[in-house]
Amino acid sequence: MSKYFNQVYQFKITLNYTKPAIWRRILVPANYSFWDLHVAIQDSMGWLDYHLHMFELINPATNIKVEIGAPDEEYESYGRFLLPENKVKISKYFKETNQKARYEYDFGDSWIHTVKFEKIIPVSAGEKYPKCITGKMACPPEDCGGIGGYYDMLSILNNPKDEEYDGMIEWLGGKYDPQLFDPNAVSFDDPLKRWNISL
Repeated sequence: MSKYFNQVYQFKITLNYTKPAIWRRILVPANYSFWDLHVAIQDSMGWLDYHLHMFELINPATNIKVEIGAPDEEYESYGRFLLPENKVKISKYFKETNQKARYEYDFGDSWIHTVKFEKIIPVSAGEKYPKCITGKMACPPEDCGGIGGYYDMLSILNNPKDEEYDGMIEWLGGKYDPQLFDPNAVSFDDPLKRWNISL
């Protein structure tokens, strides 16, 4: 990936079925691949990138829905074909007329996100990208059982008298504040480094 670019793409990432909504607004280089975008989503949301993931969106050139991710024999055995995310540029798919993608993380817990392309803006001198500029609510803990398990967890945490409360606190490794999110605390990993680790 070239480090030289003069535009950035602004996206809003929303975790579906959450209320109040868990979301992030990020800026990423215009020359990003879908793998690079995946890493930025993981880091801004607060996921740990332990599980499989996939993008699904319309190819504006053909008007046909495509799946983009890390090709795997398991997908192929079900007759599904994934475009290789490290070779597909976001600029080819996200347009003013093609603004939304579905991003799924962890096919067991099935965390579904809406990735909305909002606009292209020029690079600001002295800024580092990717960058998280705002957002709301903490990311759910990994492996908490999807949306249903997440809200069950919050219900338990809101009632210290619940028989599962102490066990939940122990599983979490301490207290969990669902309201807590600071965009300035977001740290972005190097996508190339993450790719090499994933091989």
